[in-house]
Amino acid sequence: MVARHSLKSKLLIVGALCIIAALSHSVWMRWMGGWLVHSGPPFHADVIVALAGDTYGHRILKAAELVKSGFAPKVLVSGPPGFYDLHECELAIPFVVRHGYPAEWFIAVPHNAHSTEEEARALLPELIKLHAHRVIVVTSDYHTRRAGRILSADWPGIEIRMVAAPDEFFTANGWWHNREGRKIFLLEWTKTLTGLVGM
Repeated sequence: MVARHSLKSKLLIVGALCIIAALSHSVWMRWMGGWLVHSGPPFHADVIVALAGDTYGHRILKAAELVKSGFAPKVLVSGPPGFYDLHECELAIPFVVRHGYPAEWFIAVPHNAHSTEEEARALLPELIKLHAHRVIVVTSDYHTRRAGRILSADWPGIEIRMVAAPDEFFTANGWWHNREGRKIFLLEWTKTLTGLVGM
């Protein structure tokens, strides 16, 4: 009898918690989406790095806007493989030039990285070659916190400012309203948690 009463109490508590979670979902879902975003205003830098992984061009366009505004003279355009035998930078630079920006603003950095960690290591020699001490890193808003943590660890002695580019589907305040936003959220949180435990 006591065991049944205890089970009933536990089920009532779980049910109450589920109702509270459902009623407050917009609050904690906004918080979880917002936690992924960790960016600041741009500062004057030696170079801008446009990280790979944005097939819509928001990152490269944001980087170009920053050069146009005088924050840095050049953009290193990260270029992993996998785009019909091309590196991403080989597509990104012509794309941004078609949008009216001079090709000489951009430096292609083709590499074979398949993760942000590998990308950081691939880009570091280029930063050293440019004697870069202050760097703006442009990436999608949901990627700023995780990428910033990785780059700060892998680029010792370089001051980094993460600047967010908008994403086609993800917003911190409404990522759950579309399928692609939900996929981005789940994947980014998975990568964040596995990275924190060293996986």
